Amino acid sequence: MSGAVGPRDVARRCVSVPALVVLIPVAAALLLVTVVLAPLSLLFGRSGRRWQPQRLALYALMYLVADLAGVLAAGVVRLRCLGGGREREERLTTLNYRVLERLLAFLVACSRRLFSLRVEVDPPIPSITDRPRDGMVVFARHAGPGDSILLVHGLLCEAGLRPQVVLKQFLRWDPCLDIVLSRLPHCFVPRRAEAGTSDAIGALAAGLHPGEALVVFPEGGNFTERRRRRAIGWLNRTGQFRRAARARRQQHVLPPRMEGSLAALSGAGDAGAAVVFVAHTGLDHIDSPTRLWQSIPLREAVRATWWSLPDHAIPAERPARESWLTDQWSRVDAWIAHEWNEPAPAPPAVP
Repeated sequence: MSGAVGPRDVARRCVSVPALVVLIPVAAALLLVTVVLAPLSLLFGRSGRRWQPQRLALYALMYLVADLAGVLAAGVVRLRCLGGGREREERLTTLNYRVLERLLAFLVACSRRLFSLRVEVDPPIPSITDRPRDGMVVFARHAGPGDSILLVHGLLCEAGLRPQVVLKQFLRWDPCLDIVLSRLPHCFVPRRAEAGTSDAIGALAAGLHPGEALVVFPEGGNFTERRRRRAIGWLNRTGQFRRAARARRQQHVLPPRMEGSLAALSGAGDAGAAVVFVAHTGLDHIDSPTRLWQSIPLREAVRATWWSLPDHAIPAERPARESWLTDQWSRVDAWIAHEWNEPAPAPPAVP
């Protein structure tokens, strides 16, 4: 969660920020090389699939430049909000959300121009003026590059909500994310879950105010078939046979990690926050560098849907909550299968 900057943070930023500065001219040089070699792209590229090197190199450069701009903007914001007091802290939070909003809007705009990104959401995202009075906990599928950026962009830039994100610890090596999010309510999850991580997620959910949204990716990582098989194997090895059987029926999602997810649900109940589930497809097939290369530009739109449930719909007891969450996750899987025009699988026998 947000807090003071410690020695580890300072040491990490002493490495990550200079590395970012060095990478920008490297990316610029790479872009120049791809431009010089552009005739080869025209000669050997497939019709409609040309300019992949140039698109990727330009986006990498734009991302790095935006990251550095975010670091500089965060520094300016910090100088403008020096001192203590509740009013200055609230202003610091507001300005950092504004920095995050502009960076996300820029990156999504770049993706639309360079990769022909289109996003279709049904039902549409509520406008800022129609945003709910209460906070919300958002459980989202995690599949494909940039899906988290699109989700947070939709919440912040289109719905006018203030997102609080649960994300992996290694993302702190992105200096802009590290600095900006450290000033906002958040939770960085280490690779191996530590004691207190679930409590931190629950505390974020319990502290939600109107206009705020806690974003949780219950799968813990991007969906791939390999991760799905590994997750099912782990459930079987740990004696969770019913969960493993249900996970085998879910062809397009990973089984949710329960501890953090249940903590978020518990906090949502305490805060009186709605629970929102988000399903999407369109980026999930891009699960390797080769498929990324073959998918540029995007020919299909990213399609998404969502539904909301009130806090009183969350069961009180843990076993019932686990089953309820799994039911919602099965609904995510069924929606994706429907989008892919797949038949519903037959229910397997449950031990």
